[in-house]
Amino acid sequence: MGLSVASINKQIETAPLTKEQAKQQFIDKTDELGIQHVFKFEDAWDFIEYKRKQKDFRETVTKFEDAINKHENSLGKNLHTVNPTKHSFADGQYIREIHNPAGLILVTKIHAKTHPFFLMKGKMTIVTEEGVEEISAPYQGITKAGVKRVIQTHTDCVFITVHQTDKLSIEEIEEEVIASSFHKLKLTVPDTKHIKRLIQEMN
Repeated sequence: MGLSVASINKQIETAPLTKEQAKQQFIDKTDELGIQHVFKFEDAWDFIEYKRKQKDFRETVTKFEDAINKHENSLGKNLHTVNPTKHSFADGQYIREIHNPAGLILVTKIHAKTHPFFLMKGKMTIVTEEGVEEISAPYQGITKAGVKRVIQTHTDCVFITVHQTDKLSIEEIEEEVIASSFHKLKLTVPDTKHIKRLIQEMN
């Protein structure tokens, strides 16, 4: 009798295999079924571990955001008053300048597109699924699509993001550059054909 997806999911949740057990299963089934693989066990394991940690972070940061919003000291509707934002436009670009006071804990929206950011003033700690980082102005970085941050400001800060868009309405821009949930992210795989062609030409 075959296993159902539900029973497999239950086993993974209640009694997951260790790395050693999974590797042995991988070897045994490969030999038993004569499977030809396009990936190594270590590559598959590392990817699965990354996805587990990503899922755990996303669930935890969402719960944390809910807890902040329900806290008695939550800024609520005063969020934008306490963190004033300046909107600017250039050719095909939207520049968002946010002023954050010291001693604040913020959870950002989910960024739908990769874009640059600049800390022009201040010092803050940023927590993402990639880890914890303390940055001080002047600082330049890249926000990857799919990122949701927890930010703690240690001093007054000025934070700038730049987004590629042809829209001029803030509401339309936010619909384009912000995802309402992780499930609605439309991530694309980077195209490496051009880089591979350059490598061939250099060789």
